[in-house]
Amino acid sequence: MLKEVPIWEKTNLTIEEAAAYSGIGINKIRELSNDEQCKFVLWVGSKRLIKRRLFDTYIERQYSI
Repeated sequence: MLKEVPIWEKTNLTIEEAAAYSGIGINKIRELSNDEQCKFVLWVGSKRLIKRRLFDTYIERQYSI
């Protein structure tokens, strides 16, 4: 039986998890992570994952999104 890992303990999040975790909308996260210079996105084939720690750092440094 697999144990469910809480979002705040995961290394990488789906866009839906990142939206629930941060309170930022799915479309906005998708828009931010489309940028080639985005440091918190991880592409696994065509699947987009959000690197939680780098995403936290990004959010902390922003005044507005």
